[in-house]
Amino acid sequence: MKRINKIKMYCTTAAIMILGCSLLSSCAEEVVIADVNESQYESTDELLGYLTDSQGKHLKSEVEFHSSGELALYLNLTKKSSSDCMVSVAYDESVLEEYNAKNSSSYALFPKEQTLLPQEPTMKVEVGKQKSSPLLMSFTSDGTLDADSRYVVPLRISITSGDMNLAQEENTRLIFVTDRTGIPDCNKESGVKILSCMEVNDTNPLNNLSFTLKKSGKLLTDFLIIFSGNMKYDREKGAVMMKYNNNVQALLDGYDHYLKPLKDRGMKIIMGIMPDHDGSGLCNLAPETCKEFALEIKAMCDAYNLDGIFLDEEYADYNNYNLHLTVPGFVRPVASACSRLAYEVHKLQPEKDIIVYAYSTIYSLPAIEVDGRTIQSGEYVTYAVRDYGVSSDLGASFPGLPKSNMGVYSQEYTGRFIASKTHLQWMVNNGYKTHMIFAMDPYRSNFEYQQLPSMQDIAEVFFDDELVFDGVKYPKDWE
Repeated sequence: MKRINKIKMYCTTAAIMILGCSLLSSCAEEVVIADVNESQYESTDELLGYLTDSQGKHLKSEVEFHSSGELALYLNLTKKSSSDCMVSVAYDESVLEEYNAKNSSSYALFPKEQTLLPQEPTMKVEVGKQKSSPLLMSFTSDGTLDADSRYVVPLRISITSGDMNLAQEENTRLIFVTDRTGIPDCNKESGVKILSCMEVNDTNPLNNLSFTLKKSGKLLTDFLIIFSGNMKYDREKGAVMMKYNNNVQALLDGYDHYLKPLKDRGMKIIMGIMPDHDGSGLCNLAPETCKEFALEIKAMCDAYNLDGIFLDEEYADYNNYNLHLTVPGFVRPVASACSRLAYEVHKLQPEKDIIVYAYSTIYSLPAIEVDGRTIQSGEYVTYAVRDYGVSSDLGASFPGLPKSNMGVYSQEYTGRFIASKTHLQWMVNNGYKTHMIFAMDPYRSNFEYQQLPSMQDIAEVFFDDELVFDGVKYPKDWE
């Protein structure tokens, strides 16, 4: 762990901004990666190397593709070298065996024969520089893999020349791969992701199926966020547990009817997690409690085939309970506790999406120290979205998070805030590619004059397309 202590990454959004579509998709469009601002790295006497991908991700990489996909990896140094530094990359099944054994997981291999590495799979940082040229990996489909499962490409990284060292965790890397060949997806050419956060106490999530784009035929929305599951402290068990009201439970129990049709069209299903007025919350769990609750979250995602979680820090009632003063396993409420929870969830399920509602105590998530290493929130948070109508950048609040994964001008479809076309165009002009709409419901009285026009604007501005509403409205049909 001694070497890990010396890697302190303070990557800023500007250092990893992606212009154009990500290499994580099968698009062939050019991706321009900004140079890493090496002044952000701690200067040490020891020269250390570490890997990042085209999104600046250090802990893991994820690829989802149809037919074929690509990923770029880079070798980075903590300071300039006086000699050329090179590493080799090899597909090594034992890397995944070791990972599964250590983490009690059961990820399957992505076939070696469908993983294409360059003829000479090496990355070299030339003398006087701190970053290599990209090593491009390709992935192909033979049509036999389960489209709902994620597979792993396990890589072994070995130093072949130079005066650098690799921290122990840098000797391997896992690439999580999803082969969606033959399955519809929601990915649009512009790369913008629409998060549909639905108040399921009132609304049937199947209504997302009624809104498509004329030219592409794809669904307007990319994610369903179920609003919301709750976290509660079970005093008898002495543990923080997930709880669901009758409406959320009805959707989970009726998965094949209410959620699978969305998955079959390419939407991701995300569970909201928010406190429930009992003093426990996202920001007062001690590290060991975070680990235990992360196991509970993993069990939930596994049981209901969920694609991730949405962290929303409301209704905690910290001051009325002060659990940190009376109950072991709780700490004084602080945003870094939520950072630790998100990290522990990511560690157990690195392929799942973690979305943060940047509001209240988690307006920003600071870096945390884990085993002596500083880890930025952009390493384990996939998307962060601002409150309704807020447009300020999230780079300082979630360091390391790509600008494309920051959501601004979120809309509240009960009428609290509806973004204008000017707002949406500002997002396009400034590189923001994540947008959340809350409480879409075609049965609400403002559907015709607010919700529908807003979705038409989204289709036009973000996707250069025309919204198609098929006229089908799905009522709430459960008790």
